[in-house]
Amino acid sequence: MDKSLTEFLDRAPLSRFHYILLIIGSLVYGFTAMNVMLISATFPAIKTYWSLDPMATMLLLSIGYVGMFIGASSCGIIADLIGRRKTLLLTISMMTVFTGLCAIAWDVLSMSILRLLAGIGLGASLPQPGVYVSEYVPAKHRGRFIGLVETAWVYGALLAIIFPFLLIPTYGWRLTFLVAFIPLFLIPLVLRFVPESIRYLELKGRREEALSVLEKYGLTAITPDGGEPEGHSPSHSIRSALKEVWSPAYSRRTAVLWILWIALVYTYHGIFVWLPTAYYELGFTLVKSLSWVLVITLIQVPGYYSATFLLDRVGRKPVLVAYIGLAGLGSCLLGLATDINSILLWSSVISFFNLGAWAGLYTYTPELYPTRARGTGSGLAAGMGRIAGIFALIITPFLWYEGGLLPTFLSFAIIHFVAALSVLILGIETKGKVLEVISK
Repeated sequence: MDKSLTEFLDRAPLSRFHYILLIIGSLVYGFTAMNVMLISATFPAIKTYWSLDPMATMLLLSIGYVGMFIGASSCGIIADLIGRRKTLLLTISMMTVFTGLCAIAWDVLSMSILRLLAGIGLGASLPQPGVYVSEYVPAKHRGRFIGLVETAWVYGALLAIIFPFLLIPTYGWRLTFLVAFIPLFLIPLVLRFVPESIRYLELKGRREEALSVLEKYGLTAITPDGGEPEGHSPSHSIRSALKEVWSPAYSRRTAVLWILWIALVYTYHGIFVWLPTAYYELGFTLVKSLSWVLVITLIQVPGYYSATFLLDRVGRKPVLVAYIGLAGLGSCLLGLATDINSILLWSSVISFFNLGAWAGLYTYTPELYPTRARGTGSGLAAGMGRIAGIFALIITPFLWYEGGLLPTFLSFAIIHFVAALSVLILGIETKGKVLEVISK
C-alpha cells in the first residue's frame, strides 16, 4: 500500500531530533534578529558621528529593508527550487558577512550598500526556520515549536541592545558591528544536524534520499500499518507555485497573510527601530536610552511565551486577534501619553502584545500553503512585510518630527486594529491539523 512519507512525520513521537531542530532553528532566528536590530541601537551613535540630516537618516534606516524585501521575496522561491537546507546555508552566510562589514563603512553611501546586501541575507533568513520546523514537527506540537523558534527573536533583539550598551562607550560603533560575525558558527551546525526537508524531497521525487533521512533520524518507527512508505512526485514548478498563491483556493489566505505581515512589520520596526532615537530625543542620554529600550525589550519575553503556549490550546485566530488588538490599544494610549512614566508603561504594553502576535504569525504563515508552494507563499508574504518596513522607517520619523507622539502612535493603533479585523473576518483556524489537510 502506497503511503506518503509525511504520514510518518505526523505520527512520529517527539524525539531528540525534533529538539535539536528546535534549538538550531531558534539559534538561526535569534542571531538573525540580532543582526536585523543592531542598526537600531547603534544608530544614535552613527547619526552623531556623521552628522546625518533627515534624508540621510531615512536612507540608512530604510535601505536595509529594501534588501530584506528582495531577500524575503526571493528566498521562498529559491527554497522551493534548490531546497530548504542549501537556502538556509546561503542566507546565513550572506546576512552575517555583510552586516559585520558595516564596521568598515567609510561614508553613508558605503554603509547603505552594505546594509542593502546584508538586508537581502537577513530577509531571506527569517522565514526559513519556521518553514523547516513546520515541515518536520507533528501537527499537535507544531504551534508550540514554531512559537518557540519565533520567541528566539527577543533574545537576538536583547543581544542587539546589550552589545552596543557595553561596547559603544569604550570601543565605538564600528567595533560593535563585528559581533555580527558571531552567527557564522551556525553553518557547521546546520551541515551536521539539519537534513533536507522530507516534504521537499518527496515533492521532488527523491524517495530514496527521503527514506534514508527518515531512517537516520528514527522517524520510521511509527507507521500507519507497519508498511514501508512510498513517495510520489506530483508535478511542480516555481511558476505554478507563484500562480497558486493567488489562485481561488488560496487567495483569501494570501490576503490575510499579506495584511498581517504588512501590519506587524510596519508597526514593529516603526516602533522599535525608532525607539532608541525617540527616547534619546526626549532627553535621555544614549546609555539611558539604551537602558530603557533593554527593559522594554525584556517585556517581550513573557509576551512571546504566553502566546506560544496558547497557540495549540486556544488556536491561532484567537491569539492573533487578541494580541494584535491589545497592541493597537497600547499604541493608542501611548499616543495620548503626557509624561515619561506613561510613555514607558504603554511602550511595555505594545512590546508584550505586538511580539506575542509575531509568535502567532510565524506559526500561521507556513501552515496555509501546500508543500509545493510553502516556501514561495511564505517568502512573498514576508516580502510584502519588508516593503512595509521600508515605509515605516520613512513615515515614522516624518510623523515624529511633524507632530510628535499622537500622530505617530495613532497610525500604529489603526494599523493594528485593521490587522486584527482581517484575521477575524478572513482567517481560518489551523490548530492541530496536519499540513496536508489544511492545504486542501
